[in-house]
Amino acid sequence: MKANRKALLAQRVFHLTLLGCILLGVAALVMGMVLYYFSMSGQRQDFTRDTAEQAFQSLGSETTAAAYADEVMDIYRDTSAEDRQEEAYAARMQQIEERPIYKVLRGHMEQFLNYNDVYAAYIGMLDPVDRNVVFIVDPDTEDPRRVGQFEKVSKKAIDTFMETDPSDKPCLIEYTREYGWMCTAAVPIHNIQGEICAFVFVDATYGNVMEGMREFALGIGVALLLLTALIATILAWRMKKTVVEPINSIAAAAQSYVEDRRNGVETDGHFAKLDIRTGDEVENLQQVMNSMEQDLTEIENTLTTVTAENQRIGTELDLARRVQADMVPNIFPPFPERTDMNIYASMDPAKEVGGDFYDFFLLDRDHLGLVIADVSGKGVPAALFMMISKILVQNYSMMGGSPKEVLERVNQQICQNNREEMFITVWLGILDLKNGHMTCANAGHEYPILMQPDFGFEIIKDRHGLVIGGLESARYTNYELKMKKGAKLFVYTDGVPEATNESGKLFGMDRLLEVLNEAKGEKPQQILQAVRNKVDGFVGTAPQFDDLTMLCLEYLGPRHLVKEMTKPARIENIPVITAFINEELEAMDCPMKVQMQIELAIDELFSNIAYYAYAGGKGDATVRFEQLEEEHGVMLTFIDSGIAYNPLEAPEPDVTLPAEERQTGGLGIFMVRKTMDEVSYEHVDGRNILRIKKLF
Repeated sequence: MKANRKALLAQRVFHLTLLGCILLGVAALVMGMVLYYFSMSGQRQDFTRDTAEQAFQSLGSETTAAAYADEVMDIYRDTSAEDRQEEAYAARMQQIEERPIYKVLRGHMEQFLNYNDVYAAYIGMLDPVDRNVVFIVDPDTEDPRRVGQFEKVSKKAIDTFMETDPSDKPCLIEYTREYGWMCTAAVPIHNIQGEICAFVFVDATYGNVMEGMREFALGIGVALLLLTALIATILAWRMKKTVVEPINSIAAAAQSYVEDRRNGVETDGHFAKLDIRTGDEVENLQQVMNSMEQDLTEIENTLTTVTAENQRIGTELDLARRVQADMVPNIFPPFPERTDMNIYASMDPAKEVGGDFYDFFLLDRDHLGLVIADVSGKGVPAALFMMISKILVQNYSMMGGSPKEVLERVNQQICQNNREEMFITVWLGILDLKNGHMTCANAGHEYPILMQPDFGFEIIKDRHGLVIGGLESARYTNYELKMKKGAKLFVYTDGVPEATNESGKLFGMDRLLEVLNEAKGEKPQQILQAVRNKVDGFVGTAPQFDDLTMLCLEYLGPRHLVKEMTKPARIENIPVITAFINEELEAMDCPMKVQMQIELAIDELFSNIAYYAYAGGKGDATVRFEQLEEEHGVMLTFIDSGIAYNPLEAPEPDVTLPAEERQTGGLGIFMVRKTMDEVSYEHVDGRNILRIKKLF
């Protein structure tokens, strides 16, 4: 048994030592690989960028290449995605390919490719709509891409070269199943208007970097493995002689002592017999254990009793503390889906449990209840009274009624069974989140402190009623606060201004206002932290006399969002517009039925613009999304610069007639007018502006 325990301890020391060495080795290996990768990767990217610049210089005239690229891309853009698969598209591109300028550009690129160690070099343009790369000049002799031929590319490639400033010399490292790891750099070709009409692309293989990393990792890994094994063996042997074996001997003596005590054998000297001469803490431990053995018998019974009692009390108090902490909201942000407010609160009892509490809860979608309260007394009785009071305040608030009515009901309920004559101060406010209007009532609590935008925090000296639990017939008074967008409300218990330092001085309201105004630009969490830091610095080493409870609310106002998208007025852009609108509707939790009605309206209105707005068939259309502030709904605005036309003037179709007897046209606009709450049209500054409004 003892031998097994000694072997187990020795093994554990060895395993821990080995693990520490392995972790150190792995850390060194990872750091080395990271440094190697960034070094080699940086060199490869610099090489690719420089080579792409050389390829661009080899073209000679940028203007000539740009004119040719514009001609190719005009054909590509004028051809729909479906028609690009037809022979007519390939024939038009073949005519372009037969021009002398193509042969000149191909010759330049082919000569460059022959004299440079890169995988591929070509001229192409990116299409961010269909996510294609369109080939303009490809000098590859084995598998060349014809003029106008296109391939799918990743969104990452589009973002890298189309969205990044060309002066940053963007470079893309990407893995594809067809080509493996590739490093791609591009230099833009500008036309005479200064617009990017094409890129000179250079692809360089990236596999040698990965292969170098594998070889580097293998070599370093083997060396670190051998070194780790050697260091671990030496350290384990040393630890066994100086730590493991002496500790095992002390453990064996302790076990012998325990067995003798359990069996009623009164023998001494279990630790005195040990011959430990390490000259360090282990030898000191043996001497301390020897002294302890001599004293332990006398205090064993008393210590056992006291320890058991303390553990029981500590466990119960800890449980009470956890229960009390769980009674108040303690997950922040409490309403992550809400953008009209920001709230944070904290509660620090002076003892294991306290009598302060805060609470906040949504009464409905648009009303928020706020509570801050302080129970008389401290400790477990105050905590029990606090939990009862909190439940009553929240329950009566959820049942409806003004803060005045809620406090009166709570007071009557508490006064009916209050033989201990405890009382509680309460401040209760109900905030209308649509307009910032707050109704409040105060039952003997501290004054709230309010900050309006562009002003500092100021004390609101409201009218105090009698404390809850003082008199059953007590009455309370409502009063109003108006919180503008950006306003902040700070409520607290008396433990904050009455915090006392070593000299007996109070923190006071002046210091509280000072720190609040210093942090008025911060979020509620930072404001509360600033107040707590200031209080802690003022109190110093003095013990906390009272509970510290604070709550801060920032009113952000109703969410208002306006976004718009402009696209060519073509039928194929309807899915893009619909996806754009649906993303915003889903963020508003729009019902599926309403979302489908809006989709049908988009399809009808945008297709009308695409078919009829522009005589030449070419023009842009803008769709603007606006989330309504005062009403729960959206406004969509369709804007085009085409022929002036008011679709609302068209006569409504007679839907009572059979389908074969109705006049053609007008049914789509009719359905839009029936499903939307408002539809309006105006022609301003040469633009058709059609608005639809939908509430939900």
